[in-house]
Amino acid sequence: MSASKRVAGPGRGPSGVPAAIALSPILSARYRGRDLERIRAAAPGSRLVTVSIEGLADGPLDDVEVLLRGFLSAEAFDRLLARAPRLTWVHSASAGVERVLTPAGRERGLIVTNARGVFSDPIAEYVLMMILAVSRRLPQLLELQRERTWQPLEGTELRDVTVGIVGLGSIGQAVASLATAFGCRVVATRRRAGAGESSEQPAASVDGPATGDRPTIDRLTGPEGLPELLAEADFIVLAAPLTPETEGMIDEAALATVKPGAWLINIARGRLVDERALLRALREGPLGGAVLDTFRDEPLPPASPFYDLPNVIVTPHTSWSSGRVLDRSVELFCDNLRHYAAGEPLVNVIDPAIGY
Repeated sequence: MSASKRVAGPGRGPSGVPAAIALSPILSARYRGRDLERIRAAAPGSRLVTVSIEGLADGPLDDVEVLLRGFLSAEAFDRLLARAPRLTWVHSASAGVERVLTPAGRERGLIVTNARGVFSDPIAEYVLMMILAVSRRLPQLLELQRERTWQPLEGTELRDVTVGIVGLGSIGQAVASLATAFGCRVVATRRRAGAGESSEQPAASVDGPATGDRPTIDRLTGPEGLPELLAEADFIVLAAPLTPETEGMIDEAALATVKPGAWLINIARGRLVDERALLRALREGPLGGAVLDTFRDEPLPPASPFYDLPNVIVTPHTSWSSGRVLDRSVELFCDNLRHYAAGEPLVNVIDPAIGY
C-alpha cells in the first residue's frame, strides 16, 4: 500500500496517542511554553523528547513513534532514525521533505507529512512586494535618495506584467491569487496540468486567504511548457519542490530562453538553479535581475558574488517568516496528532515516489 493511502495509529500510548513524541527546533525558534501545552493537550499521556539540531536527545528514543522535524540535517535525521526503532510518522515543519526522504527513511517506510499551506501567505506577500518594488523601480529610487538626486523614474503598471509561476502548489496558487488581484496576467506550470482540479492534495486548513479560492490562470501546462513560460514572463517565480526531476531545472539552456529583461524570483530551493549559469545570465543577459531568498549553500558566504551585483536582491531565506507561522505550524501538527490517535488519515501526506 502506498504511503499516501496508509492510515496511521493508533499509537502505543493512552487512548491511542503516541507513546513518545520527539521534537526538533522548528523555524529557527525554541518551543514556547504554550506550544508544548498544545502538543500535550493533543496527545495527553505522550512523553515529549527534545532533540537538538545535531540530533542529540534529552531522553530515550526507543519508544518514539512520532517526530516533529524542524531544523535537522539528513545526517542527524538518519542517526536519530537508527535510535528510534518505533518511529513511524515524521511531520516536517517545512514544505520540503528532501532531508527526510533519505535511503534509510525510505527503507523504513515512514509516513511523512509536511507543512503545505503554512507558509503560503507570507511567501506570496514577499513575492508581490518584490514584483511591486522592481516594477515601480524602488531600488533605483533608493539609490537616488542616497545620492541626494531628484530624478523621477517611469514605472510599470502591474496590468502590463506577466507573472510566470513554476510550480502551482499551495504557494504558487497563493502567489497567483495576489498577482491576479493586482491585475497581472499569470501563466504557470506544474507536474501535471489539467483543466480541472489540481492533481495535488489540498493544502492544510490554516488561516489566511491565499489557501482559499483558486486564482484565474491564463495558461497552465505541465513541465513541457517551461520554455514558453520563460520566454514570455516578466517575473519568473520558482515555487517548485526540490526533487530529482526539478534539481538544476533553471540551467544555462533554460536561462538562454528567458524574455530579455525578465526577473527571476526564487523562494523555493537554491538547488533548482545552476548558480554559475545564473551569474552569467545576470551579468551578460538576458536576465534583467533576480530576487534570491534561497541558495545552494546557506548561509550565503560573505564572499559570494551575488552580494555585489546591482541587479540582485539577496534576502536571508526569510520569505516564509511572519508572526503567525509558528502558531500555524504547531496547530497543523496538533491537528494531525489527533488524527493519528484516532486512526484517521493524516493531512498533507507526501508521496515519496515524487518527493512532495
